[in-house]
Amino acid sequence: MIITTGDKAAESIVGRAVALANETGGKYVPRSHTPLTRMAKMHGDDEIIVVLDGGARLVRPGSPPMEFHPSMGFVRAKRLLKGESDPMLDAASMTAGDTVLDCTAGLGSDSLVFAVQGGPGAHVTAVESSPALAAMLAEGLAHYRSGLAEVDDAMRRIRVACGHHLDVLRRQPDNSVDIVYFDPMFREPLMDSSSISPLRGFANSDPLQPESIREAVRVARKTVVLKEKKGSGEFARLGFVPVDRPHSKISYGVICVDRPLDN
Repeated sequence: MIITTGDKAAESIVGRAVALANETGGKYVPRSHTPLTRMAKMHGDDEIIVVLDGGARLVRPGSPPMEFHPSMGFVRAKRLLKGESDPMLDAASMTAGDTVLDCTAGLGSDSLVFAVQGGPGAHVTAVESSPALAAMLAEGLAHYRSGLAEVDDAMRRIRVACGHHLDVLRRQPDNSVDIVYFDPMFREPLMDSSSISPLRGFANSDPLQPESIREAVRVARKTVVLKEKKGSGEFARLGFVPVDRPHSKISYGVICVDRPLDN
């Protein structure tokens, strides 16, 4: 993975790019007006993170570039701040201060909604298996400016963990988080989206394994939640009880664990 900047980046942006390369094991390459396609060929790497003032862009030659943006997560966050409900949070039975492990972070939209609902006392960890996506997500959450202080504060509180969710779950102690959440990539997308379509080239498309759910149940204190298409056979295969949403193509499945916090 190459880490670089725009052509006329300020010293602070260059410093962030160098720091990101050190944190992720990527290779920092000064831009020096080099086209990204040429940079990829020169260094034999087709994944490039361009660090920007307000986040980061992920570029793979031959594919549409992907820039961090909270997308629908921002819309949902604004609704929450107006006092409206959110079906994911209702399914998860989330309350302020809860600890959440988002096992399939992607662009972090769901993690953002959890962080807004949870407030300053909550701990939200966004797990992403793609190193390139995880790097872009971490930079975006740390530096993107939405125009709403509450949303920006929530983004800054999210911790990004790079790794496969099963490996991350195995390392967690029993009953160590309140909510474990899964939103695996749908085999067939419900709609085309300028923000989601590029993601499919980087995201892990493997189906969830029963072992991941067993580990999630071991780790969770309150709920394990799965987002899937309405009527999906994944709910029954993995042991989730779907929540009825009559007018939606999306449904949430829930496993209620309901363990009290150890004193």
